[in-house]
This record gives sequence, C-alpha cells and structure tokens, in this order.
Amino acid sequence: MRRLALAFLALTFALAACGGAVSPTPVVDVPSATPGALRRVRLPMGFIPSVQYAPFYVAVDKGYFAQEGIALEFDYSFETNGVQLVGVNQLPFAVVSGEQVLLARAQGLPVVYVMAWFQKFPVAVIAKADSGIRAPGDLKGKKIGTPLLGGANYVGLLALLAHAGINAEEVTIEAIGFEQIAALTAGQVEAVVVYSNNEPIRLGAQGEQFNVIPIGDYVALAANGLLSNETVVAQEPEFVRGFVRALAHGIEDTLANPDEAYAISKKFVETLTDDELEKKVLAATMAMWQTSRVGYADPQAWENMQTTLLEAKLLNEKQDLSRVFTNDFIP
Repeated sequence: MRRLALAFLALTFALAACGGAVSPTPVVDVPSATPGALRRVRLPMGFIPSVQYAPFYVAVDKGYFAQEGIALEFDYSFETNGVQLVGVNQLPFAVVSGEQVLLARAQGLPVVYVMAWFQKFPVAVIAKADSGIRAPGDLKGKKIGTPLLGGANYVGLLALLAHAGINAEEVTIEAIGFEQIAALTAGQVEAVVVYSNNEPIRLGAQGEQFNVIPIGDYVALAANGLLSNETVVAQEPEFVRGFVRALAHGIEDTLANPDEAYAISKKFVETLTDDELEKKVLAATMAMWQTSRVGYADPQAWENMQTTLLEAKLLNEKQDLSRVFTNDFIP
C-alpha cells in the first residue's frame, strides 16, 4: 500500500516537472483601456459540462461576472492541468479539489485556495445492498476500487478508513479507472469510491440498490473550490474579489431558486435531457454547498486534509496552511 502511495507521489512530481517547462507568459487578456471592456478568463473546470456547475452558468447568464469586468470561458478539457497553469501564472483561476492545493504547494507551486465552493466533501463509498457494507467499519478486509491511487476519491477513502480505525494494510485498494460501477457489478471489487452527488443518483434512477457511505458525514475535508496564485492575489486583489463575488452570487441564486438555475444550465449543457434525473443531481449537489457564509473555507477541514495526506505519505512535510487558503476574498 505504501509503495503505491509513493508511486503516485513520484508521478505527481513528474507532472510538476513537465509543467515547469511551460512559459510563464500570461494568456489571459489584459484589460483594454476602452470603458466597459471585459477581461477574458479561461477557467479549467476539471469535469465535463454538468448541471453541477449551475452557479457558474447562473453567474454568467445573469451578468454577475460581466458586472465584475469578466468574460468567462469554460474549459472542460481533461488535458488541461489547471493547477499547473495557475501555479505558473498562465491562468488566474481553476476549479480544483482541496488535496491538489496541498500537493501543489509541496512541489513549490505558489497556489492559493481563495474560495470554498463545496462545504461538504462530495465523495462516497458504495457497495451492493446485500454486501453487508453499511458503515465505515464494515470496509475492513474488503477489496475497494477507486479510479486512481490519488485524487479526491483516493484521499477521501483513506480519511474514511482512518476515521474507522482501519489501517490501509487491512484493506485492498485497487485502481480500476473510471469504470467503478462496472467493476462493482461484475464482482471485481466489493465496494467502490464515487462522487456522492452523481453516481448514486443515476444508479437509483436505474432501479439499482446500493448502500452509500458519504465520507463527508464522517470527516470534514477541504473540498472543491477556487484556486488562484500568490501573484494574482497580491497584485490584483480586486480582480480576485470580483471573481469570488460573482461566483458567490451564482451559488446564492442557485440555492434560492434551483428551478431557474436548472433552466439556465440547459443553455450551457446540451446533454441535460432527462430533467427529472438531472434535477435530482442538482439537488444532491446543492446540499453540499449549504453554509451560513458562502465561500468560507473551514480551517479544520484543511487540518484534516493535511493530516490525511501526511499519513498516506502523499505529502512529505507539513505546509503552512495560512499560505494554502484564505477567507480574505469571500463576501
């Protein structure tokens, strides 16, 4: 198990080395002197077009980004390494999961997490209804599939096992790619790690019966949010504040009026054809954004994330969390 973790760490460093060859010349348009001109910003999203991005679509459609002088371009390309591009100041922002921020800082990339989008870690372990796996402690001795030996799924699983007092050596973790459901139904593994606001909803709509263990119900971890870098934060604080303000407004509107947010999302996502199903996905996702202060990053969630990465040997030494994330820009 430790060898696998170290292998992933080596891969992470290799990717960082490749990213270092990228020219640091910014590709974001410089604002024009023309009054009212918008600054074009390309935003790596980390996933395909989805109703889960409703707050972004709402903020664009209602002009919240335009009000901040921003013309937003969504980049759904899997080839785009958003963390690297932000780290070398080629792009000002990216949507990322929390563990990536700490790993990037450990590689010397001066990235900064400036806004929490998800307040609850959106990963879960699921198993067949007749498997007997209903709680974290039931995973002991089981074979568990995760897409990669890294990323939010893997880190979330390790945190859940630690919460249950299960050592990594007491389970078998297999990297099975993004065919978790096929691997589970074929009996290749006894449980799989998925995003709790997506696969369980879609499986339920197909009549499949699974037990779901939401990791966020057991441990608080730094989840998906908005990444920037030290240069942008220091030199253009109002730019960061404006971007965060626009997105926060989109989140608030989506929470207040999900039907309107869904209708707007259909303008941006051509695949939203099953309205009943996709509205359930949106509802499950919205539950993870709920908070009394939109955008707030929980310091304890970052402490927990760092502890998990250190214990998994994915992180070699503690990072200064005061430089990893900030709440200075949220409304």
